[in-house]
Amino acid sequence: MERFHVNREGRYLAVKMDLDLNKLDVDANRAVLLTPRLVNGTDSLDLPSVGIYGHRRYYYYVRNGIGSISGENETVYRASEKPGNVAYECLTEYQGWMDGATLKFHRSDWGCCHEIVAEYDGTVGHHHEAFFPELIFVQPRAEIMKSRSLSGSAYIDFPVDQTVIYPDYRCNAVELGKIQATIDSVRGDKDVTITSVWLKGFASPESPYKHNTELAIGRTAALKKHIGQLYHFADSLIQTDHEPEDWAGLRRHVEQSNINHRAEILALIDSDMEPDAKEAKIKRTYPEEYRFVLQNFYPALRHTDYRINYNIRTFSEVEEIKRIMAERPQKLSLNEFYLVAGKYEPGTEEFTGVFETAVRMFPNDEIANLNAANAANAAIRRDDFTTARRYLAKAGNSPEAVYARGALAVREGDYEVARRYLNEAKEMGLEKAARTLDELNKRQK
Repeated sequence: MERFHVNREGRYLAVKMDLDLNKLDVDANRAVLLTPRLVNGTDSLDLPSVGIYGHRRYYYYVRNGIGSISGENETVYRASEKPGNVAYECLTEYQGWMDGATLKFHRSDWGCCHEIVAEYDGTVGHHHEAFFPELIFVQPRAEIMKSRSLSGSAYIDFPVDQTVIYPDYRCNAVELGKIQATIDSVRGDKDVTITSVWLKGFASPESPYKHNTELAIGRTAALKKHIGQLYHFADSLIQTDHEPEDWAGLRRHVEQSNINHRAEILALIDSDMEPDAKEAKIKRTYPEEYRFVLQNFYPALRHTDYRINYNIRTFSEVEEIKRIMAERPQKLSLNEFYLVAGKYEPGTEEFTGVFETAVRMFPNDEIANLNAANAANAAIRRDDFTTARRYLAKAGNSPEAVYARGALAVREGDYEVARRYLNEAKEMGLEKAARTLDELNKRQK
């Protein structure tokens, strides 16, 4: 017997060993059955056998339609053709009693009349399951209404001092198309109801503030009318806002540039001066830089921000949720992801995949990150500690998140850190942390 391994792989126990058959002699009228056997107290399980059949015994079983002694999972060799070594591998569904089980090797010699003439037992080794704290997956609250939104900015050109939209003017076809594409992406979906369209118009600072206010209001109203006519939306569905001069946008452009006197211009932008006086002073004090800003930054300040608000219906059937997850996962709530994950065995690729998809949809949600970290920890036989740590960094500081950090530390073999986290979770009132800490201390004695 060489190369012996018994390891837990998710929901299965993997048994691997090399069988040396070089010295095994089998008489022509005999058969030898080699059977690995897991034993723990009164519990036992025979794994698939390897059978070596002498010449006459082999044909006896063939003629009588038996095929093999132990059944269809047996690996059968004729004695004259047996290999010197057999790489034995077996996966069997894991059961709790297998932790601490002894792997024995049972040999039975069979003679005529299908009778056992001799038996031998030997011990190969033992399997002790590595301590793995029970993980806590937190069920997110079900959303009463799944409200979502899509947003963007469109840069619609207007002739000087005008508030009329010309769809074919300059790049307006492309910019209007951006808004239409956003609306169309949800409008035709039977699972979606658009609740509002929000528009906010901005102007640049080069004209008097009062005039820019009129332009921002008029141009936003023109866009509202254009969208309302295009989609036949009720007037109340489209909400508008305006900002006469986009000084925040100008500040971003200046800050990200390398123009001369950048710091001084930023100080003027941040000052409490009235908008018209502020713009006039920048123009008067830094004329060369002002011309650059006027030509390169101001056009981008004349824009309309838009947001399409909509509701998505709730999904309750697991098979439907699976389909939606594969096609349009952004439609699902965290609770719906949780429901479908419950149909898979923890530690499997399918189980881990659900929570990884959920955290991609909700990258900053603490519960999404906590569950994704635990899913990575449950599938830790991939040795993916880094992924679990990355999710836990965004999982918050709830008792369950602190406990999860302790569970990961146990997996990594850092028992000092594990005890610190488990003690902290215990002090926060999490009973499972106290039980896990007791179990860890028992195993580390």
